[in-house]
Amino acid sequence: MLMRSDPMRDWDRLARGLFGQGDAAAAAWAPLDAHRNGDVITVEFDLPGVEPDSIDIQVERGELRLQAERRSSRPDGAQPLVQERFSGTITRRLMLGEQLDTEHVDAEYASGVLTLRIPMSEAAKPRRVEVRSHEQSEPAALSV
Repeated sequence: MLMRSDPMRDWDRLARGLFGQGDAAAAAWAPLDAHRNGDVITVEFDLPGVEPDSIDIQVERGELRLQAERRSSRPDGAQPLVQERFSGTITRRLMLGEQLDTEHVDAEYASGVLTLRIPMSEAAKPRRVEVRSHEQSEPAALSV
């Protein structure tokens, strides 16, 4: 249904460490929670300090790609003394199963949390199958 793995995240962390972006850059991916309620999968990403207009969500071939920009609040020319808060590009990738309707993803951003709602596809939902019998005049319904 929803695959959590992001194979590029570990490589991104390694590259940041090698090129001197330090521990603050380790936060450059968005932590998430996901749950299913009925026929809808809800995914919530923590994106504190991100402006809504910088959020880009794309779905292609079962992969959801999230990219957002967190801008620094430091004035130009100011020398940082301590810099633990990340600024820059935040990315995250999720593999979506075929059971999800990727044409109808709903996105909402409030209080630093991006919430995506992804409905189940019609083909993945339970359906009733009618069973006919030559011995009965009325067809019987069978739940699947």
